[in-house]
Amino acid sequence: MSEREPYYAGTPRDEWPAASLNPVHVVLDNLRSAFNVGSIFRTSDAGGVGHLHLCGMTAHPPHQKIQKTSLGAFAYVPWTYYERTSDALDLLHADAIPIIAIEVTPNAISHVVYPWPKPVAVVFGNEVSGIAEKTLAQCDAVVQIPMLGHKNTINVATAFGIILYEILRQWKAI
Repeated sequence: MSEREPYYAGTPRDEWPAASLNPVHVVLDNLRSAFNVGSIFRTSDAGGVGHLHLCGMTAHPPHQKIQKTSLGAFAYVPWTYYERTSDALDLLHADAIPIIAIEVTPNAISHVVYPWPKPVAVVFGNEVSGIAEKTLAQCDAVVQIPMLGHKNTINVATAFGIILYEILRQWKAI
């Protein structure tokens, strides 16, 4: 399989059930935890995500920790691995898909106020350092989940679930 050729349960691309998928692209920018990646695969399957773009050091199948936490969902969610996040973002831009960073920044918009476009790509960053500055520069907007506690972050897999279901709620897909 080439880096840019998507994988979907070992079946040819023309046999994927595209009509049942939502036009949500998820870009994982150097996630450290394979368990979080597995959880994101599982939630992606539950929400009918159109494609996962796994970038940089982000673990990708086959990986034992992904298999464990995804409960096999990685076999049902189209995904592609890229060595560089910029390559994934360049392809999404070429397809005219808006790219939205999920990050806590001074100018970020609340996830419930932001009018989610359809289709959309959402970028989630490293659990410690967030989304790289050069990756943020390639995004069309920055959206955040408001933080009310002492820490300004939550688990990336949890954040993904919150964002995905807000997108689907606004699209009236649920």
